[in-house]
Amino acid sequence: MASRTEVLRYLSRLNCPATRDAVVRQAEREGAPPEVVRALRALPPVDYADTAEVARCAVLDPVPEGDPARRAEQGDRRRHLRVAQHLRSI
Repeated sequence: MASRTEVLRYLSRLNCPATRDAVVRQAEREGAPPEVVRALRALPPVDYADTAEVARCAVLDPVPEGDPARRAEQGDRRRHLRVAQHLRSI
């Protein structure tokens, strides 16, 4: 999945307001990787006022970039949120 930072990196020259198709074309022109293009193609087909709105509407990686230890820690926390409190110490 793409991250917010990646999406914004490839849309820095986007002329807004822009349609979904214009957003995708701009990302492709800038050499965006397939996961970024895929996330942008999944956008609703509306006009976007700015790149921040595009990033808000795109389906992105819920865990921000960072070191693998941080990602693992956040993954562990999410997993434990689904377990009843009395079962967490087992």
